[in-house]
Amino acid sequence: EKRLGEAARTATMPEEGAPAGYEAAQRGASKPRAYDEELKFLERRDATSWTIKPGFVPGMRVPGRFYVDSALESLVFDELRHHCAAQGYGGFLPALKQIANVAALPGIVGGSIGLPDIHSGYGFAIGNVAAFDLADRDAIVSPGGVGFDINCGVRVLRTNLTEKDVQPLRERLAQSLFDHIPVGVGSKGVIPTSELHLDAALEMGMDWSLREGYAWVEDKEHCEEYGRMLQADPGKVSRRAKKRGLPQLGTLGAGNHYAEIQVVDEVHDRAAARRMGGLDEVGKVVIMIHSGSRGLGHQVATDALLAMERAMERDKGLRTNDRQLACARVDSPEGRDYLAAMAAAANYAWVNRSSMTFLARQTFAKLFASDPDDLDMHVVYDVSHNIAKIEEHLVDGKRKTLLVHRKGATRAFPPHHPLIPVDYQCCGQPVLVGGTMGTCSYILAGTEKGMEHTFGSTCHGAGRASSRNKTRRTLAFEDVLNNLESKGISIRVASPKLVMEEAPEAYKDVNHVVDTCHAAGISKKVVKLRPIAVIKG
Repeated sequence: EKRLGEAARTATMPEEGAPAGYEAAQRGASKPRAYDEELKFLERRDATSWTIKPGFVPGMRVPGRFYVDSALESLVFDELRHHCAAQGYGGFLPALKQIANVAALPGIVGGSIGLPDIHSGYGFAIGNVAAFDLADRDAIVSPGGVGFDINCGVRVLRTNLTEKDVQPLRERLAQSLFDHIPVGVGSKGVIPTSELHLDAALEMGMDWSLREGYAWVEDKEHCEEYGRMLQADPGKVSRRAKKRGLPQLGTLGAGNHYAEIQVVDEVHDRAAARRMGGLDEVGKVVIMIHSGSRGLGHQVATDALLAMERAMERDKGLRTNDRQLACARVDSPEGRDYLAAMAAAANYAWVNRSSMTFLARQTFAKLFASDPDDLDMHVVYDVSHNIAKIEEHLVDGKRKTLLVHRKGATRAFPPHHPLIPVDYQCCGQPVLVGGTMGTCSYILAGTEKGMEHTFGSTCHGAGRASSRNKTRRTLAFEDVLNNLESKGISIRVASPKLVMEEAPEAYKDVNHVVDTCHAAGISKKVVKLRPIAVIKG
């Protein structure tokens, strides 16, 4: 318990890019209660989920709900215990308080949902899902419910190669990918882009990549939103945001972003795995790319937060429990402008992942002296996990049009849903869950139960369990590398300190996260993937 408590205390770190001064004491919350009193508002629903009852924070309009197994539960509750012991001073709001604060936002329906990889973030917790009724004139949109890395997401490419084919070239492949895909903080892309081209990419998304020859026609079919949000307006993206994004197209970035060569390690649903391009064969090689909208998305979020703080000063009827939940009514000028700029940043992220797909295909084609098409390097799927989208869902038996915020959460639509590709109508939407450096990843599929209980959402990854500062202090660079080498994993990294920050010890166990989602029925396991080469910033 002592070890779990330490992990939980250091887990309450702001998400990457969050401004300084992230003090719980400045949130305007009521005086903290004792831990035992807080527990009275938390009720176990079943083996994998809990309810947060109204009264846990002021003004809750709907209940909160979170999913954890016994191991993850300890982390979440220890975080709350530490918050109570500190009397709200000198730390960050625990994820459970953040879930509840979101439940107090105007226009929310159904519940504020925390997924198993949940941890403290800016405004919304990372792993938080919330939906707002567009028929309610008070319904809001909040940049904190999307995050700073707009449309951070994951893409998986399949191949017809096996682990036996790749192992002799593993080190060369890792080095070649590292050479081809720019990585690290401030990295600059090799995709030639002018200001005019950037505006076109922001508006067109993957249609721009197709036009410029960086994507295949069928790539779009296996991408959420077909790789383009139609409401995007480049005119709503600030000049500063465009300046930051212009040199970064086709770059991986740093932090938890990566490109990995992986192999199918376990098959849990053979029929679904076969529908996803022959992934029912153990040892089949895939490439996973995890990245987002880089500096452009970060600036869009920052600009919107400032605009919404000013709007809230004018709109006296709009109040939140946490100033980090700065928001605007969806149909206000600030709300409309943010959604148009967010969509443009989302399009940028899809173009970014498409550009890295192009570079990965070139890498494999060169080393295997074959055409990417002959290597069957098709996109399995591309998912977003930091985004807000207009969707239709049943709420209390009534069909409603909602603005669904998913922050650190993945859309997981069930079989036969009209918004998923024809190829996956029988098995459900693929859900790509990235692991941590050197650990496994998963491909899941959406379910009807997830549609009913989580607005068609599930986990996105492992979720941090300790801060970057702590892992730098407690882990040695050489030990992490030796551990990866002992597992037969090649690694290329731009910064040695990143190796410690992103070590598996810094994260929750992705197996627990995925098993919780599977047991709760909000998504189901299809295949487990094992890394053999990792490229990081």
